[in-house]
Amino acid sequence: MNNEEKDKISNEEERKADTSQPEADDDLDDGEDHRPSYKKKRVIVPAITAVIFFLAGIYFMIHSIYYQSTDDAFVEGHIVSIAPRVSGPVEQMLIDDNMPVKKGQLLIVIDPNDYEVKLAQTKAKLAEAKATLNISEKDITRSKSGVQESSHDVASTSSKLDFAKKDYKRYSDMYKEGISSKQDYDSSKTGLTVAKSNYNSAIEKQKAAKAMLDSAKAKKEATLADIERLEAEVKECELNLSYTKIYAPQDGLITNRNVEKGNYVQIAQPMFAIVPEKVWVVANFKETQLTNMKAGQPVAIKIDTYPGKKFKGHVDSIQRATGAKASLFPPENAVGSYVKIVQRVPVKIVFDEDISKYNIVPGMSVVPEVKVK
Repeated sequence: MNNEEKDKISNEEERKADTSQPEADDDLDDGEDHRPSYKKKRVIVPAITAVIFFLAGIYFMIHSIYYQSTDDAFVEGHIVSIAPRVSGPVEQMLIDDNMPVKKGQLLIVIDPNDYEVKLAQTKAKLAEAKATLNISEKDITRSKSGVQESSHDVASTSSKLDFAKKDYKRYSDMYKEGISSKQDYDSSKTGLTVAKSNYNSAIEKQKAAKAMLDSAKAKKEATLADIERLEAEVKECELNLSYTKIYAPQDGLITNRNVEKGNYVQIAQPMFAIVPEKVWVVANFKETQLTNMKAGQPVAIKIDTYPGKKFKGHVDSIQRATGAKASLFPPENAVGSYVKIVQRVPVKIVFDEDISKYNIVPGMSVVPEVKVK
């Protein structure tokens, strides 16, 4: 490269430098803020965030005045545990897991043979006791006749005895005066002896007849007691026989089934449960949230299973004791050191709309929002 070319290149560089300088001066003179964008964000973002938090705080403060909510809430229902009232092998199993059943529907049949035999035996004993009662009643009738007959005999011999006594006294007086013969005196004495013997015999027969009557009556009373006992046993056997068939006590779905056909079940052994379609919500609100809460207030119910749905309901009732006080082992605050804890009170919330098309079952988590004002 020669010197002329070098001079041209240096001249061009100087010319470029001269043209760039005025542009920089122009930028400085326009008065605008040319700080980097990340420095601007350091100011704008915190300001916007602070405004958002401020507005959110105002919203939640106002919202807390008119609404009370809790996440300590669950779906509840009357779950009926089914257990047998008699023991025996399961002969028929007419249910399956999660199967819908109706009230009065036959669910399980326990082998009834032993209970049928027991019922037949008890009925036979009852029939025997009733036959014995008939015999006792006949014995009572005969004994009453015997008592009446003996009473007549006593009356007859008593009259004869009175006559014999008078006759003997008359002949005795006459014999002492020498008016009557020794033969007449002895005859009257013999007649008195015979009359006394007949009277005493009639008395003994009357006592025996009364004893037989009392015995027949006592036997009848005992037989009546046996009949009453056996009739009660027959009813018990009939009940036990009926208990071999287990029916649904209410509508619902079968759950927690742990029995199979052929299993030997014991009395009170849980076999399965029936969960009804009717459910509600039990929300455990803090005691500080109950100031303005009362029955009848509307409730918006959110269920975790259906996040985009709000169910309508209302407060049904508020429990008259805290959850801790109503527990099996309530706290004894007078014993030992005491630490104050905000208590929770169960609140029952019922649905105001038809939820049959939704799968809402006991135990699901719920977030209720009660409008208290």
